[in-house]
Amino acid sequence: MSVPGPPSLDGVLAGPPDGLEAGGLTPGLSDTSPDEGLIEDLTIEDKAVEQLAEGLLSHYLPDLQRSKQALQELTQNQVVLLDTLEQEISKFKECHSMLDINALFTEAKHYHAKLVNIRKEMLMLHEKTSKLKKRALKLQQKRQKEELEREQQREKEFEREKQLTAKPAKRM
Repeated sequence: MSVPGPPSLDGVLAGPPDGLEAGGLTPGLSDTSPDEGLIEDLTIEDKAVEQLAEGLLSHYLPDLQRSKQALQELTQNQVVLLDTLEQEISKFKECHSMLDINALFTEAKHYHAKLVNIRKEMLMLHEKTSKLKKRALKLQQKRQKEELEREQQREKEFEREKQLTAKPAKRM
């Protein structure tokens, strides 16, 4: 396969390709069969493509392998960081739940103190009501006694007055 000549500055070929000048034949082509030189050209092209591919690979493959290794390390580091982050999050959740538990215990102590105060007040009120009941009973008994004494006094006075009232003498 022939390669055209170098392009001019404006992108158009400067002259005819090599081998096509003044009735010259293109190398690899003959008058008898158009496919005769094609196999040779293909093998040359295949070798060239293979060599170009190997050159390209040899040029970029080390960098790509280093990049691949770096990406694998980054991925592993990210996994480690994610695990560490999850552990830290769980620790913060535990701390937060501990704060909640501490708040509940503080609240429980507060309500326990209120309950103790209410119990003391109830005992004090019970004692006061017991004393008041005893006092009321004593006062009631005292009033009844005084009432009874007054009644007895009235009866005595009534009997006395009855005895003191003049009785008419009996005629006989």
